[in-house]
Amino acid sequence: MFPILLHIGPLTIRTYGAMVALAFLAALQAARAVARSHRIGEAFFLDLVAILIVSGLLGARILYILVNLSYFRENPWESFKVWEGGLVFYGGFLLAALVGIIFTRYRGYVVGEIADLLAPALALGQGIGRWGCFFAGCCYGKPTSLPWGVRFKDPASLAPLGVPLHPVQIYESIGDLLIAGLLWLMLQRRRGTAGEVFWLYVLLYGILRFAVETLRGDDRGPIHGGLAPSQLIALTAILIAGSILLVLKTSKHDAHA
Repeated sequence: MFPILLHIGPLTIRTYGAMVALAFLAALQAARAVARSHRIGEAFFLDLVAILIVSGLLGARILYILVNLSYFRENPWESFKVWEGGLVFYGGFLLAALVGIIFTRYRGYVVGEIADLLAPALALGQGIGRWGCFFAGCCYGKPTSLPWGVRFKDPASLAPLGVPLHPVQIYESIGDLLIAGLLWLMLQRRRGTAGEVFWLYVLLYGILRFAVETLRGDDRGPIHGGLAPSQLIALTAILIAGSILLVLKTSKHDAHA
């Protein structure tokens, strides 16, 4: 739609990068508000968020490169052009989760409790960040005859031009924001076991991502059994999160029996 936000002399500001920055900023402010309300140390939390941002960006870019390895073998310097698009959420999620667990335990906090506090902010950031994909034209949808099909016209767009496409970026953004709202409400009324809100986020986002991927029209890497890499990861996340939520519910019920 609008891949280039503005030009300042020789500098080009891409809308994708601006929206990703806005997403991180909004998620940070939301997470800080939740942390304060639950009396989490400000210094620890800011350190954690900084670590999660860096590891998240790194992991998201690494997985994107791995999925498109043949292209980056021929164009290695393109690997560093993150501002032009090319981040796979699950790559960032997995690496950030690993680093976040290690750091949280090192600082003496309960991982499940901290993960619960971060979950709504994470979904909020995703909901905003997907608009960066929409403006850049990346992660575009399949052709559609539906009245809300979107036509990309800017030559700098990454999507096919002049063809009505499913606005899958907007589909996912709406889903992410609904998930963020639900998780926020649950967090305010939380009476369950630490980790429940976070694993519900993993479950709901996995379902959303798996569904949205069926309408994607861009190259998403090698297909295995009719499923793209992100769908395989989403399916695994759904199974793991569902199982853990079941165990948490069972243990809570037994504790009150």
